[in-house]
Amino acid sequence: MKVLVLGSTGYIGSAVARQLMADGHQAVHLVKDAERLGPDAASRVGDLRDPASLRAAVTDDIDAVLNLATPTGEETVDAAAVGALAEGLRGTGRAFVYTSGVWVLGATGDTAVGEDAATDAITIVGYRPRIEQRVLAAAAEDVRAVVLRPGIVYGHGGGIPGLMTGWAKEHGIGRYVGSPATRWPMVHVDDLAELFVLALTRAEPGSVLHGVAHEAVPVAALAAAADVAAGGTGRAEPWPLDQAAEAVGAPFAEALALNQVVSGYRAVAELGWRPSRPYVLDELTGGDRG
Repeated sequence: MKVLVLGSTGYIGSAVARQLMADGHQAVHLVKDAERLGPDAASRVGDLRDPASLRAAVTDDIDAVLNLATPTGEETVDAAAVGALAEGLRGTGRAFVYTSGVWVLGATGDTAVGEDAATDAITIVGYRPRIEQRVLAAAAEDVRAVVLRPGIVYGHGGGIPGLMTGWAKEHGIGRYVGSPATRWPMVHVDDLAELFVLALTRAEPGSVLHGVAHEAVPVAALAAAADVAAGGTGRAEPWPLDQAAEAVGAPFAEALALNQVVSGYRAVAELGWRPSRPYVLDELTGGDRG
């Protein structure tokens, strides 16, 4: 397949682009400036704030569109971008995979929730469920529209666990926001990349999928592992919400304190996804970090 990829230079997007190529597909990078990529990379110029540029990028030779771009923070802009990307796919049965995230579910309690659970989005992703619905509505127009919600992503020193390692280095101890009982659903970036390719090739129109390999990782243990990764002895302490909000902003601090248990079983059962990379605590404390 020839796949137009938005956000291909980011942490997740670059892993997905590599996986597409490893599986024999072609990634066409949608970028604001083509000079950012090497001379051998296929690219098209476009901008989320310019719907005309997005429509122009979805030509007849594009077999699928994968939107991994960071949202703009403006609902009208992101809604217009989704509409522009979907427009060239209508009536073709081609895939459009949109990246959301598990934060749209809000706090879940102690029982793992699946894709059919109601959304209760926290502030940082407040309008995202409405964008999800715009994407899924395209399935009625013969677009293989899919929403994929990754958990907290880790691997190769990146993602929020990478930030936590930096905080441990800065403060001399691991830090976590919220209660010691807080848990996060998580996924290795390379396992997630494999799921994105499966979603592009196998997911049914109108599907919602959770990219979650580990349903409930204790954040206190994660902070302790980040301390080890930073050269410490595995100590961790709570980071008061008001102090975290001052350092990283209130919306992100709220997200860090969010307690969630989320199932990714649908992707396993329906698409044959088999996440296999090291568990995040093992990776941070000296396991395979490749």
